[in-house]
Amino acid sequence: MTPLPAPPSGNITAAASAAPARRALARSRWRLWAGLMAALLAMVLVTLAMSPTVTGLRQVVALTARSSAALFLLAFAASALARRWPAPATRWLLAHRRALGLAMAGSHGLHALALVGFATLDPVGFAQASPLPMRITGGIGYALLLAMVLTSTDAARARLGARAWGWLHGIGMHWLWLGFTVGFARRLPISPLYALPVALLLAVLALRGWPRSARAAP
Repeated sequence: MTPLPAPPSGNITAAASAAPARRALARSRWRLWAGLMAALLAMVLVTLAMSPTVTGLRQVVALTARSSAALFLLAFAASALARRWPAPATRWLLAHRRALGLAMAGSHGLHALALVGFATLDPVGFAQASPLPMRITGGIGYALLLAMVLTSTDAARARLGARAWGWLHGIGMHWLWLGFTVGFARRLPISPLYALPVALLLAVLALRGWPRSARAAP
């Protein structure tokens, strides 16, 4: 039997040298996600400790909506920022986009739990604050978010296929973008400060649509 040729030594060396970097990146992503989740949990617990009533739950709903939007913006903008303005900061953001997305999912999970508590303790107030169309579109958003979380690993992406994975995550991210944008825009009559998240969401969408061939000026 003819022996198989040995793989080029250069490929083995390159793979061996890349392995520590991959492990370091994985640890960095884990630490970022764990730190963000710890901060989110602390925020929720402190808020409820200060106001262990339906008022406290409504505050948690508002706070987690904002934290989810902030984390979503970072994950949604990461690739466009790294493409348009390549720099250590934007490359770090892109490398940690998955951790930011999972932290956003965790924040939105806390948001959902607070909504359930709100609906349980004050069903009339919940119905007024969250009309049925909002609950339907929000439920679709949660279903898409769950699907993205379950397919966030490299192995899941390989099983699903790059094309199907791209469609799922593209539709999911843009649905969430629409939900956040409409959610903040409908609160503009309450406070003009809601114009800031709306403007940021619109700016990030425009940045993502920027032609890929464009280059930042030197």
